[in-house]
Amino acid sequence: MNKQERIAQARTLHRQGCNCCQAVVMAYADCLPIDGQNAMNVAAPFGRGLAGTREVCGCVSGMAMVCGLTGHTADTRTLIEKFRESNGDIVCGRLLASGKKPCPELVAEAAGFLADTI
Repeated sequence: MNKQERIAQARTLHRQGCNCCQAVVMAYADCLPIDGQNAMNVAAPFGRGLAGTREVCGCVSGMAMVCGLTGHTADTRTLIEKFRESNGDIVCGRLLASGKKPCPELVAEAAGFLADTI
């Protein structure tokens, strides 16, 4: 899949009920060394800012998971900083409070950042 397809896939998954982390991870399911169901299960508790606590954004957690599972662990920090630079934060609650971008746009952006990296 190309970058635009991954972005579209992440948006669709989020619209269909995946949390932010799941949507980002599952947009890269074809690249992961685990099956889709296991990827969904592992990503599930990271939505809504880590189990609904509104702490670290699920999009950020999803990028980190994809990096780890694809052997791009060294790129994780760069992606996190890119996300922070673009959005002003990586904390779910503060991102939502800012109202700058809704979750579907953050999901799409995270999927795009990953496409530029892996």
